Amino acid sequence: MKAMIAGLALTVLAAPVMANDYEPSMRDYLESEILLWAFDPTLIEAVRAQNARLGHLSQDRINQMDLDWRAQVGTSHHPLVDEVLMSPAADFLSQQVEESAGVISEVFIMDSNGMNVAASSATSDYWQGDEAKFIETYDVGTGAVHVGDVEFDESVQAYLGQISISLTDPDTQEVIGAITVGLNAEMLY
Repeated sequence: MKAMIAGLALTVLAAPVMANDYEPSMRDYLESEILLWAFDPTLIEAVRAQNARLGHLSQDRINQMDLDWRAQVGTSHHPLVDEVLMSPAADFLSQQVEESAGVISEVFIMDSNGMNVAASSATSDYWQGDEAKFIETYDVGTGAVHVGDVEFDESVQAYLGQISISLTDPDTQEVIGAITVGLNAEMLY
């Protein structure tokens, strides 16, 4: 009986686990499109610069910055949001969204704290460090990939999902942050 259970466990562990029906298409898009630009020097330099500027933040400081972000989104005074949306890295990310012809719905990069560095559009929160998109990439290391669930988004009437990867500094080979790309999953088939 123990041998049978052990054999079954090995079979289950060896089988690929799919987070959603779109995962193979999302991974294909990652390999054929996203990886062509995800490690662009503009993005890597932006993450390096923010890591150097902020260093390791306390959880209290992270929480305060996240509250500040949430309070600024949608208002006329939004200096923290502007930092993330108005930079060469943000322009580069917005260009990737535009060139994808609707496949990419959003894209943002995070630093070593899980804080937004640059984004194609404002995210609902500034700190991503407590979410799987960061934990399962940055914390795992070089080459880590996280494929999120695909859900129907009422606001755009489409099935959207996110794929995230760790960002590695090409000079030091250290993981310095992560990138998340929101995809219109239906456009991948």
